[in-house]
Amino acid sequence: MQLFSLQGQVAFVTGAGSGIGQAIAVGLAEAGADVACFDLPGSPGIASTVERIQALGRRALALSGTVTERAALDAAVARTEAELGQLSVAVNCAGIANAQAAVMLPRGKGAIVNIASMSGSIVNRGLLQAHYNTSKAGVIHLSKSLAMEWADKGLRVNCISPGYTATPMNSRPEVADQVKIFEQTTPMGRMASVEEMVGPAIFLVSQASSFCTGVDLLVDGGFVCW
Repeated sequence: MQLFSLQGQVAFVTGAGSGIGQAIAVGLAEAGADVACFDLPGSPGIASTVERIQALGRRALALSGTVTERAALDAAVARTEAELGQLSVAVNCAGIANAQAAVMLPRGKGAIVNIASMSGSIVNRGLLQAHYNTSKAGVIHLSKSLAMEWADKGLRVNCISPGYTATPMNSRPEVADQVKIFEQTTPMGRMASVEEMVGPAIFLVSQASSFCTGVDLLVDGGFVCW
């Protein structure tokens, strides 16, 4: 459907070398976007992400740096615009939105999605991760705050809060027992696959969600209902 098409769009995805970020980067390409893939230097998966995007007939760019360094992000965004075109879509699986908005705001259009977590809205029973929960709550409120600051400037900012997801971190043998608990305590009886975050991301950056901003979209298999 045209509503969900990203044809002609240029996207920038942080954390694109693995897990949710990689799945979303490839998914945006499947929807028609050219994609700049940003991850830490030496990320073993970034080349694979780029290859998968190019196999779809879309342009891709591998970029490295850390999201804690504004200069690195600014340089990556500048290179994206020089090689792929004007940035219009950003999905942050790591880091913040301001560097991307710097080029979108003067044009008065753009869509940004930040990946948070259901842990930003709840406290996970049995997990000692106050630092993680707090940071994800910050991502949610940052997204809502930026959405309001930029609502009249043509930029939409939303976030996705995944539930327990089968990322590489949750697929290690040493956490198998914990994973069983994750599955048992999720109403749908399983963890999400990383690919199940692609549809929500495409929705939030496409015209299908043109009147959505400041949304925290829970993709958690019903977890927070309990």
